[in-house]
Amino acid sequence: MSDKSDRLLDAAGIDPEQARGILSGALEGADDGELFVESRMFEALAFDNGRLRTATYDTSRGFGMRAVAGETSAYAHSTELSAEALKRAADTVRAVSAGRGGTLAMPPQGTNRHLYGAANPLEAPSFSAKSDLLAEIDAYLRARDPRVRQVSASLAAEHQTVEIIRADGQTHRDVRPLVRINISVIVGDGERQETGSHGMGGREGFLRFVTPENWRAVADEALRQALVNLEAVPAPAGELDIVLAPGWPGILLHEAVGHGLEGDFNRKKMSAFAGLMGERVASPGVTVVDDGTLPDRRGSITIDDEGTPSRCNVLIEDGILVGYMQDRQNARLMGREATGNGRRQSFAHNPMPRMTNTYMRAGEHDPGEILESVGRGLYAVSFGGGQVDITSGKFVFSCTEAYLVENGRIGPPVKGAMLIGNGPDALTRVRMVGNDMKLDPGIGTCGKNGQGVPVGVGQPTIRIDAITVGGTG
Repeated sequence: MSDKSDRLLDAAGIDPEQARGILSGALEGADDGELFVESRMFEALAFDNGRLRTATYDTSRGFGMRAVAGETSAYAHSTELSAEALKRAADTVRAVSAGRGGTLAMPPQGTNRHLYGAANPLEAPSFSAKSDLLAEIDAYLRARDPRVRQVSASLAAEHQTVEIIRADGQTHRDVRPLVRINISVIVGDGERQETGSHGMGGREGFLRFVTPENWRAVADEALRQALVNLEAVPAPAGELDIVLAPGWPGILLHEAVGHGLEGDFNRKKMSAFAGLMGERVASPGVTVVDDGTLPDRRGSITIDDEGTPSRCNVLIEDGILVGYMQDRQNARLMGREATGNGRRQSFAHNPMPRMTNTYMRAGEHDPGEILESVGRGLYAVSFGGGQVDITSGKFVFSCTEAYLVENGRIGPPVKGAMLIGNGPDALTRVRMVGNDMKLDPGIGTCGKNGQGVPVGVGQPTIRIDAITVGGTG
């Protein structure tokens, strides 16, 4: 438990008991609700084309008060952290439960678990050291290959403290560090130019990520991707067997399948998975989990933004749909347990079911065996942007690094490949699951209903049969 001076209400000069009294009055007749208080510090430096282009430092503090009545919720938020502001918010949210006789839901269970440290990553190294590091990255890459034409590198750090106060007297607190380094390289040969990018991050300080060994590995990978793309030939079009590499390609699983397993979409019957609990939705051997408990990972949270401890939730087990990701409201309305997936972007946003670290568990096949099994297909190593329709499951994803596969051998890199398909259908086309499960390097951000939160993805090498490829060749 932290010192009183560290607690957000005390630091703002608000008596916690007074705040609970105001909240209790606001939640009279409601089914659930809370006071969410947040303090956040953010810093970002961006180096581009030989100079420091931008440097940003921002702090924010505020609260959000919510009252939930059935399927409806009322939400009020403010950057003014005072007793008077709390009273005004209470007057607003009270309207949703006026005249009702609801009983407040049981509070989340407590936890003493800590998945990451509380140190502020903005404090070390110094601003000048970070700026010098970005310049060093630029010089390093330009010296590595004469074809390097432009280098962009950035560092970002965040330190977020949240407190979730409930009318029953419970307070849940979490301190969340977050850092990220990104490097992008443009290489050229004559008139042709191509790009490669890579990054890494997590819930810890910068000192691990900015060691020479680590930032050089990120820089080398960005350069490798760019040089591969410089040799790429036009991608074929048509129906091909696809092999997805381990790690970051799990973003396809996240987008095409993960959102469809969030509780709100299923309660409202907007998901392709709605009403399929207990039924086969994927090939045997396919197990998908959402795990917010992995230490120091970008998508991990000790507690969610409603105070529920995170956990490892099995969603699909050996091809059978066994669970959804739930916040408190949707879990109650569906007669299920909250799973620690109630997340919000900030104090100005309502919580909703969101992913944490979503990945497919390892199978039994050797990655080489999977590639050797493909007569003609595509080996997709990395993805860029994509679009998904949650209701139908249809998706379109662009490959930023991919290779032709002929007779079990990796061939030339291809440019312009787009994977087109349907998430639930693609799960039934998984033929082989590798034994090399890998998580992404810590770079994911997920958007939903205008809110962005940090997430993780992952998977082993997998083979998916007969996926439509939109190409340029």
